[in-house]
Amino acid sequence: MKNKKIISVPNPQLITLKDNKALWNLPKTRRHGYRNLHKINRYGIFLRSDLVLKLKIKKNKKIGKNLLVKKMIKHKSFCSLIVGNGQNILYEKYAKDFSNVQPQTIMSITKMFVNLFVGELIKNKSINLNKKVSYYLPKIGSGYANAKVQDILNMNIVNAYTEDYKKAFSSSFLHEPVGGWRLPKKGNIILSQEQYLNTIKKIKNRSLKNNSEYAHYKSANTDVVGLIVEKVSGKKLRDWVLSAVEAAGFEDGLYIASDRYGMPWMSGGGCLITRDFLRMGLLFARKGKGVGNRRVGSSSFFEKTINNVGPKYMKLSKNKYLYYSNSTMVSEDVIGHSGYGGQFLATNFKTGNVAAYFSVLKTKSATKESYKVDMINMLINLVNNNY
Repeated sequence: MKNKKIISVPNPQLITLKDNKALWNLPKTRRHGYRNLHKINRYGIFLRSDLVLKLKIKKNKKIGKNLLVKKMIKHKSFCSLIVGNGQNILYEKYAKDFSNVQPQTIMSITKMFVNLFVGELIKNKSINLNKKVSYYLPKIGSGYANAKVQDILNMNIVNAYTEDYKKAFSSSFLHEPVGGWRLPKKGNIILSQEQYLNTIKKIKNRSLKNNSEYAHYKSANTDVVGLIVEKVSGKKLRDWVLSAVEAAGFEDGLYIASDRYGMPWMSGGGCLITRDFLRMGLLFARKGKGVGNRRVGSSSFFEKTINNVGPKYMKLSKNKYLYYSNSTMVSEDVIGHSGYGGQFLATNFKTGNVAAYFSVLKTKSATKESYKVDMINMLINLVNNNY
């Protein structure tokens, strides 16, 4: 019997079909894709806590009467909204096609974990944020070599890496094969996260300095900091993430993409169920104090993050801005982060309130500025109130 040729086809979920996006990220299939990204990833890890932060339901009727809440939970993009304080769930609402056991990607909100790691390294005097990136990463490319680590953390540099979701061929989309979100253009050529980051260059005849008052948002910045964390500490990035998961006391766990060689993709793509999304915010509300007397991050670094803000990220209303600071987004007493496609996590250090919102925008770019402003203002309003 002659040897028959073994036939294969490219994985349909991961091929680039239209608008330089993989199938899972196209508008018609994005809602399904966001809920299944933890299974769609080519590579990833799942980390679970031994101890679970116990939550109890203590409803507050005031939250449901909030006009922005009423508006946002009726939006076709809405998936879930949860508000909590301490160990109480004050409000919890799900779309008809969503549930409390359904994971969804928090996208760029995974960046907040890096704040915890850097805080610990500063506390241990293992890192100096005023040093240039090349001091810690000698092989890094010209896009980062002469930048201060602090400016990387604050999204405060300019280089050739672009992240404009309205432009299909932005670097952030071309970065996706590294974390297994799409297939590479050429066969099996797969760069590690470190190899990819080393290829990023500066813009010709221009310094890395950001001369504007607004942040230059680049997901690769967070991955560079993640690489520094691993190199400086001698501790695998996976183990850093596990320490945060075990401090937060996740009930289900954190699903997170990695590169082909197992390095977690810190710039985005973690997946959590809604209540674990709340638990993540509560870990920040407690300034890193975790279950079982565990501790991550640094209280003093949290204070620096919220007081010494970086450049503006976006305008929320007249004379009110969201700023980028130490791998988080800050507005007065609120610390949090947004996620591509319609997610946000907000924590108020003074009230201790946390609000987490899942949604999926079906616009071509997965963004809509007016929607984002409403979403963030709603969450800031929720965490600023006393209940």
